[in-house]
Amino acid sequence: MTVTTNTATDRPQRGLLPSGPPSEGASWARERVRRLRTGDFGPLPVILGLVVISLVFQIANSRFLSPQNLSNLSLQIASTGVIALGIVFVLIIGEIDLSAGSVSGITSASMVVLSVNSGWPPVLAIVLAIVFGAGIGLFHGFIFTKLGVPSFVLTLGGLLAWQGGQLLVLGNHGTINIPYDGAIASLANTTLPAWTGYVIAVLYAVASFGRAFLTARRRRERGLAVRPLVGTLVPASVITLVILAATTVFAQWQGIPLSLIIFVGLVVIVDILLRGTTFGRKLFAVGGNAEAARRAGIQVGTVKVIAFTIASSLAAFGGVLAASRLFAVNQASGGSDILLNAIAAAVIGGTSLFGGRGTAYSALLGMLVIGAVSNGMDLLNQTSAVKYVITGAVLVVAVVIDSLARRGRAASGR
Repeated sequence: MTVTTNTATDRPQRGLLPSGPPSEGASWARERVRRLRTGDFGPLPVILGLVVISLVFQIANSRFLSPQNLSNLSLQIASTGVIALGIVFVLIIGEIDLSAGSVSGITSASMVVLSVNSGWPPVLAIVLAIVFGAGIGLFHGFIFTKLGVPSFVLTLGGLLAWQGGQLLVLGNHGTINIPYDGAIASLANTTLPAWTGYVIAVLYAVASFGRAFLTARRRRERGLAVRPLVGTLVPASVITLVILAATTVFAQWQGIPLSLIIFVGLVVIVDILLRGTTFGRKLFAVGGNAEAARRAGIQVGTVKVIAFTIASSLAAFGGVLAASRLFAVNQASGGSDILLNAIAAAVIGGTSLFGGRGTAYSALLGMLVIGAVSNGMDLLNQTSAVKYVITGAVLVVAVVIDSLARRGRAASGR
């Protein structure tokens, strides 16, 4: 009879037991670190930049983060932010739209002429202005895809042509005022009570968390790999907290600006369109490699036409919000630095100039940066020259970060 004894090698040793699969939080954290090492910074640089800008201006002028000033800031960025949201679509496919500012000008001028001079119902005038903008984008997209005219040259011509059309629409009037108590003026000059923001925060949290758990369950039922829930829950929690904090701040002044809710609502809708629909995936595929997308069966021309149409539609609605805020349209509507700020906002927020990468939230974050710089400079009584220099420098830094991130992804094979 042989007696077997446990040796040192038979006994489990401390530190040698299998640790099991890593937790979701650890997996998500490691994935974040890996992406940072490969140059995929995501929204982190612009968020950090926004924090630094806010701290600098708050130290220089204590009114910068006051409820009144933050409310004014939200009103200032809404109209141009909507235009920037449309620019995101065109940048994702690797193109550019230089006519967005002029489109916002001619459509808003048409809206006011119909509503004020011709007596049309304001709501109908707004709808027709957006339809007019969609028609312009459809025209641009058709010329671009069917005739092969470069988007830069095409939309540059559109910038001049639609600006001339705006002057024709306004005629000898020059400036047309909007009634202060009308439906058009109420878009950018209405505030909502604080409970509206709290309800929106709760609805957003429930929708985000519910969607994350539902998606995970469906993937598990189909035998697919389930992505760490923490990757969805952490950003959703942060956004919910931001909504609650912003609501608390706005409640200390006059309430939540309706135009801000409209802008953020459009951002959420566009985000769902880009990340959760087939069209969104096609859009990124075309921007990443148009030839590969064509070979995969995607109608590249159709996708590009739709992108230009959406961009011009949002430009038209941005013009409506701008006219509402100023209670008027004139020959300068849609001009000045509106186009440059819209493009800069999309790029600063993280949308790549090289195509294939971008998010709806880039328009929001980029406009917050540009708006914060402009607003802070105004509080410090700085000239427009200083604002342009700083905004240009921020844009250059954003493009450099995008280029470095692109090199990092190429080096890592992503």
